[in-house]
Amino acid sequence: MEQKKQISGEAWHSMEDSGIFDKLNVSKGGLSPEEVKSRRENYGENKLPEGKKVTLLEIILHQLLNPLIYILIAAAIASVAIGEAKDAIFIFLVIVINTAIGAYQEYTAEKSATTLQKLLRFKANVRREGKQLSIPSEELVPGDVVLLESGIKVPADIRLIESSGLEMDESLLTGESVSVKKKSGTLAENLGIAERTNMAFAGSTVLYGRGWGVVVSTGLETEVGKISMHVTESESAKPPLVQRMEKFIQQIGILIIVLSLIIGVMLYLQGSGLMDIFFFVVALAVSAIPEGLPVALTVALSIAAKRMAKRNVIVRKLNSVESLGSCTVIASDKTGTLTVNEQTAKRVILPDGSIFNIEGEGYNGDGKVFRENEPEREISFSENRELQKICRIAVCANEASLTKENDKWVHNGDSMDVALLGMSYKFGLNPVSAEEDQADLIPYESERKFSAAFCKNSNIDLKGAVETVLDFCDTMSIDGSPVELDRDLILEQADKLAKQGYRVLAFANRKFPDYEKKKDYKPEDIPTLTFYGLVGFIDPLRKEARGSVEQCKKAGIKVIMITGDHPSTAKTLACELGIANENTKVINGKMLQEANSPNTKAYKDLVASATVFARVSPSQKLEIVDVLIGEGEFVAVTGDGVNDAPALKRANIGVAMGSGTDVAKEVGSMIVVDDNFSSIVAGVEEGRFAYDNVRKVIYLLISTGAAEVILFICSILAGLPLPLLAVQLLWLNLVTNGIQDVALAFEKGEPGAMKRKPRSPAEKIFNPLMVKQTLVSSVTIGIIVFGFWFWLNNYTQMEEFHARNLILLLMVFMQNFHVFNCRSERVSTFKIPLTRNVLLVFGVLIAQGIHVLSMQIPFMQNILRIEPITVSEWFYILLLAVPIILVMELFKLFNVKKDKRANPVEINSRN
Repeated sequence: MEQKKQISGEAWHSMEDSGIFDKLNVSKGGLSPEEVKSRRENYGENKLPEGKKVTLLEIILHQLLNPLIYILIAAAIASVAIGEAKDAIFIFLVIVINTAIGAYQEYTAEKSATTLQKLLRFKANVRREGKQLSIPSEELVPGDVVLLESGIKVPADIRLIESSGLEMDESLLTGESVSVKKKSGTLAENLGIAERTNMAFAGSTVLYGRGWGVVVSTGLETEVGKISMHVTESESAKPPLVQRMEKFIQQIGILIIVLSLIIGVMLYLQGSGLMDIFFFVVALAVSAIPEGLPVALTVALSIAAKRMAKRNVIVRKLNSVESLGSCTVIASDKTGTLTVNEQTAKRVILPDGSIFNIEGEGYNGDGKVFRENEPEREISFSENRELQKICRIAVCANEASLTKENDKWVHNGDSMDVALLGMSYKFGLNPVSAEEDQADLIPYESERKFSAAFCKNSNIDLKGAVETVLDFCDTMSIDGSPVELDRDLILEQADKLAKQGYRVLAFANRKFPDYEKKKDYKPEDIPTLTFYGLVGFIDPLRKEARGSVEQCKKAGIKVIMITGDHPSTAKTLACELGIANENTKVINGKMLQEANSPNTKAYKDLVASATVFARVSPSQKLEIVDVLIGEGEFVAVTGDGVNDAPALKRANIGVAMGSGTDVAKEVGSMIVVDDNFSSIVAGVEEGRFAYDNVRKVIYLLISTGAAEVILFICSILAGLPLPLLAVQLLWLNLVTNGIQDVALAFEKGEPGAMKRKPRSPAEKIFNPLMVKQTLVSSVTIGIIVFGFWFWLNNYTQMEEFHARNLILLLMVFMQNFHVFNCRSERVSTFKIPLTRNVLLVFGVLIAQGIHVLSMQIPFMQNILRIEPITVSEWFYILLLAVPIILVMELFKLFNVKKDKRANPVEINSRN
């Protein structure tokens, strides 16, 4: 669908109503059919471009687009060219198995990305030529007059002309947890989306009230449309494992080519024929290529994905499994991730300065109340006259409901009103019975900033914004008696709460003997009142959040908060979490805007220095992530709203919340089922375990492959025949190691993984430790096997066929023993309980058993060029393989001592 050009760049929220009508050439009666048709041709339909569904064929092709697969295909073709079809069959079998496993995992996790389009597909009530019509939302055009009422979704970006008690849920765009009060009129030009209270944005929901306005943007020009473009056009950063594997495979490919050329030249200089040289080179390539690596990696990542699922993290793409473990920065959304996304009354302050703290969190009545200076003694509202009044006011001047049904709390209505009902339960007042006192109500509206209830017991109850409520009061209650109102004192108390991140409501009451049972009371009917106290509300932190942030710090991961909420609220929560301290400067969207382009040093310095970002737009969140990635960080981004989607897609790893929008879940690489930040940390741990296991598998396969290359090179230099045939090498790499490396992938995580610093973004898979242990183990295996081959050829009268049979068995034994070395890169083999991976023990026995059994079966004897051996030969060869364990134990001992001197804290955390 092609989106036509629309009016853009206008600050609609700062325009006078008359300017809106003039600019869009429309009247209050709406557009004519002819004008609608003309504008639709000019502006296009009010919908977003549909995302292309990923087919099963595309998923399969995605598995094949792997450099290692290319090398395997080349080796298979070479095998066919020299007449070794059996070798080619083995290789193609590996490719098929790897592709099947990877495709199945991705296909079962992948969903069609269609939710962004659904956001703008519903009915819209419009006024055209003075008549009210209900039309499909995609037929809207700029200039349409749209009628809004509670319960509907906003079909386009609308400039409000009239509103009455209009409140909207814009959390999918702004990330704010409370409803937004809307009003008509003009606003200052330089305001963020969350502050444009005279605009209704596409995709948001009308909670209360009614109003009407003029469509100013449709389709891609809406705020949600701009987010859609960011999601569509931005490219996801490659997962760390993909980046490292691409480098690694490139290096393997180059190494194979270089070795092949060197060996080819050596053989040519020795007088070998070109066909013999070709045979040698193909055999060498087969030994160097880790044919079992794709399958082993896929299995390792699949196992990790299942383990993550048990810890409430669903992986959508296998390559993302390890990404969380690699992240150096977690850029977390606040609402719903670090907090419970449910406003909760937490503090009550009375005019005499008494402070009461309220336990519990969320929309429920579970919790107790304590006086701040008496944290051990529970308080009931009946103990204090002012508390009684506040609770009764909270219940009577209330438009929400909160009840417990079948052991579950059920709520409806404004979040602040629901929170007040929860508070009343905690104080010991049942709102269901108390709310029956309400006889008439002046509902809350953003223009008047209060609500008032006229009660059957001849009281009037009022709650609202502090300054507004104080304007109605001339006295305040202390110890049950009215005294002269100290306005400055109350404002100071309210300001203190606000600076601590609380939203504050004030409460007032008075006997109203002149009350008459009439309707339509007006604000002017309210007499002078007595002030009773303040209540502070906050979207509370999840219980596990602080501990999880602390765990991230120990793991060397920087946690930053990015939210659309108010800076003071963001800072308060960040300080509670340990993300910030009192001296931390909160960076807001305006400051980022003033820093100009994200490419400037000023912008980069601002991002690098901050841990809390507030009042930022979706595009700014994307820019922050871009800057962090550009500075070399591996970034994990969490989020749940449409506003988070661009950053989720751009990040190295996008982590969507399970209760969030489908849009966020579809662009994220992972989904946290329980919305809990602690589950993200659990995912980090599993990701580190996964990477450790990937390294173990790579270490096993590369070291044994390198040993085979050393064996070949030494044999050529010594003028000996090939110690192993190509099909025997494939047997070792695909079957013997193929069983063991899969079993190795089931290895449980080593203790201390979350006390290590993240790997450097520049670190390759073959870091210094991997290089050293691979060299030591491969040289040990290669030299021992070559020595045996040399002795068999020069000091015995054994036939070449039988000698090669023994060499193959020795290599099988070497791999059987060496896999136990690979269980840990630092911890002694003898210190790791076999019970931690019983499957590996069975895998080794099965690998050895299959090989011994194959030596007895004629069919396998023919394929592998092997034959049976005596028990004594089997035993002597087993003893020949033991040194690989002893050598690597000495290597670990030496390496750990060296590491202890360099970093004693990290080493101790592993043990």
